[in-house]
Amino acid sequence: MSTSDLIAEDIEAYLLHHQHKSLLRFLTCGSVDDGKSTLIGRMLYDSKMIFEDQLAALEVYSRKVGTQGGDIDFALLVDGLSAEREQGITIDVAYRFFSTDKRKFIVADTPGHEQYTRNMVTGASTADAAIILIDARKGVLTQTRRHSYLVSLLGIRHVVLAINKMDLVDYRQDRFDEILADYRAFAAQIGITDFTAIPMSALKGENVTEPSSKMAWYAGAPLLRWLEDAPVEDDLQARPFRMPVQWVNRPDLDFRGFSGLVSSGVIRPGDSIKALPSGRESTVARIVTLGADLPEAVAGQSITLTLNDEIDISRGDVIALAGQPPEVADQFESTIVWFDDEALLPGRPYLMKLGARTVTAQVAEPKYKVNVNTLEKLAATRLELNEIGVCNLSLSAPIAFDPYVANKDLGGFILIDRLSNRTVGAGMLHFALRRSQNIHWQAMDVDKAARAASMGHKGRVIWFTGLSGSGKSTIANLLEKRLHAEGRHTYVLDGDNVRHGLNRDLGFTDVDRVENIRRVAEVSRLMVDAGLIVMVSFISPFRAERQLARERVEAGEFVEVFIDTPLAEAERRDVKGLYAKARAGDLKNFTGIDSPYEAPESPEIRIDTTAMTPEQAAEAIYVWLNNN
Repeated sequence: MSTSDLIAEDIEAYLLHHQHKSLLRFLTCGSVDDGKSTLIGRMLYDSKMIFEDQLAALEVYSRKVGTQGGDIDFALLVDGLSAEREQGITIDVAYRFFSTDKRKFIVADTPGHEQYTRNMVTGASTADAAIILIDARKGVLTQTRRHSYLVSLLGIRHVVLAINKMDLVDYRQDRFDEILADYRAFAAQIGITDFTAIPMSALKGENVTEPSSKMAWYAGAPLLRWLEDAPVEDDLQARPFRMPVQWVNRPDLDFRGFSGLVSSGVIRPGDSIKALPSGRESTVARIVTLGADLPEAVAGQSITLTLNDEIDISRGDVIALAGQPPEVADQFESTIVWFDDEALLPGRPYLMKLGARTVTAQVAEPKYKVNVNTLEKLAATRLELNEIGVCNLSLSAPIAFDPYVANKDLGGFILIDRLSNRTVGAGMLHFALRRSQNIHWQAMDVDKAARAASMGHKGRVIWFTGLSGSGKSTIANLLEKRLHAEGRHTYVLDGDNVRHGLNRDLGFTDVDRVENIRRVAEVSRLMVDAGLIVMVSFISPFRAERQLARERVEAGEFVEVFIDTPLAEAERRDVKGLYAKARAGDLKNFTGIDSPYEAPESPEIRIDTTAMTPEQAAEAIYVWLNNN
């Protein structure tokens, strides 16, 4: 009985059948005008997934802005933005759902233009399969190579090379064979060794849902049949068991379970498991679902596991079979695709989200970036919008992971701006750095508390920030004299002084400024651990780096002092003549002139230098410290 007959005669049976169909996520990609949107529209149309009102609207749009001379333009079913319809190109990622008797599908139509690389990566990140389209008239183009590289990079194993618009080359087999040979030679260079090539005409419906009589020389399956038969679930179930914990389930005092989506593998009651990163072990007692307990759970199922032992497991931990655990590390090599208009700055702290776990990550200077059009490896100091680079990562805490090529869920991550909460990048973990496995924290018998007791006071960071010429160093010097006279143990880290030694290798680009503050933040933390009151006098123009410095010490140990001097006043003073040089173009990347300063939003202390002398400012800070 067909799906339509089942819907008409027994809707409950249809719904039950539909519920248990497998789901395939796939994307279409290729050069501009290769027919990606047309192909998806054709599949939606042929699978009868278009309502009558949608079809009526499609006919209107086809007459108004279509490209088929008044006939139905299937691309308009997918290109949902008015700008896409008017320009005849795909800009955003469009997701569409359809189903056949055998399987459900979610398809992502991704842009072809290089400036929308991030959009394509977004669409490909959850895909099980990829359809790479080629215009039979044009053959393998630069955009074809770029999208094939991204498909390979993102670990999509099931690939179709759809050689489209065969109707425009008279359905010739020799043209198909020529394109296939060109593509196979290129694909081998990027690791795509197993793919299926299908000649088709999306517009005419040839080899899309049914075999084409006009290409009898092709003996393979049409596209839709290939999509129905792609063995996606089998791949995941054959891999080691992994379940990132999304929720610790405690509905009452007698039940404690760990809920999540099985990322890969199979689990059964009685199996020995290990929770990572803690390494604690137990055995599975039950596999709980809403309906009933299961005898086994497989990849793609959402379950709750109960264990036979009370072990500490939290959201973001990973449950694995004890004999096949993932690795645990806090330093990695990775590939990063940058999404944001503001460039990636090496050393700047970002939030890294991998599965259900979020940690702070710092990205080192890229080893290289990849020209996605030529696959060349180029030197780089940072990554701009849509660029892809290989970088090392350092995390604030160890995480359980698998390399991305082995498990997307445990190897794929996003980077988030800590202040704006924007997703600024996505990445793939390659491997743990060896040094992360060889370096361990050495415990010492004399700790911070013992040093504070010896000093007679606790350590603290007093962080002075403000424009050049605002008076930071002058006020910090006066404050230290006052504290030192009382027998406090102090030190001033001054921006200029530190650049004579520790940071003499750094310039004044945004990247160097980030690294400048990162180093000083680490030194400050060590000085606080030693029991010193350290006064840091740096412009420190970026909020993210000042927040990094704050997080390097314990709560209450960091005091941000904003020396608030208007730019006009600081420039009027110009003690060192720096503003004059910057205005003349002789001093590049100068804060306040051609490099930004991000004022503190809620500092502990704000000093208005237009209303206070340096002596009054130092006294005000001293009073605040005594009162707090």
